[in-house]
Amino acid sequence: MRLVIARCSVDYAGRLSAHLPLATRLLMVKSDGSLLVHSDGGSYKPLNWMSPPCTITMDEPSVDQADAGIVEVWKVTQKKTDDVLLVSIHEILHDSAHELGIDPGLQKDGVEAHLQKLMAEQIEVLGEGHTLVRREYMTAIGPVDILARDPKGGAVAVEIKRRGDIDGVEQLTRYLELMNRDPHLKPVAGVFAAQEIKPQARTLAEDRGIRCLVLDYDALRGLDDGHSRLF
Repeated sequence: MRLVIARCSVDYAGRLSAHLPLATRLLMVKSDGSLLVHSDGGSYKPLNWMSPPCTITMDEPSVDQADAGIVEVWKVTQKKTDDVLLVSIHEILHDSAHELGIDPGLQKDGVEAHLQKLMAEQIEVLGEGHTLVRREYMTAIGPVDILARDPKGGAVAVEIKRRGDIDGVEQLTRYLELMNRDPHLKPVAGVFAAQEIKPQARTLAEDRGIRCLVLDYDALRGLDDGHSRLF
């Protein structure tokens, strides 16, 4: 991972257009090719980013750009959509690279692990006619919780959370990008399943064509007897 603290401006062109004026920011370049632009506020969320598969070129500025104080231009191009992220660097304050090695992935807590097991045993919660392929289907960046098939035989990747937030949607998006490169799997549909899904996560998932599924933990465990409830 390369970490660069720089005075820069950032422009994004694609489905949406966005501009970040000149300021000091952290630029993170990951080994998977992704680029994230962070400020010192706004919690953990990047101000802008480009997800893989993408390419990064780092070029000398044009004469006009140099006259404006720009010393380096980073151009990040999304291979699938041709969206472009341009980072115009005026000054580099820090530049370091670190080898992080292979990450073992997020360790599920007890509830998430149990949800995965119960859902695999009751795969029909995805819909009538779905069948289980396997749990913990391994990808190059970690295991997706469940791989299933829909009634027409199409692959379905399911990511399970106790509380579904934007990070979970991003995680499933990365899995889907990789799995859809496999000619034996594609097209792969995504399902984001959780006991509770935050509105922002639902909006992001639906925008990316990912289906959201709210799980009833008690019902999956057989503790929710619908015949004995008043409502």
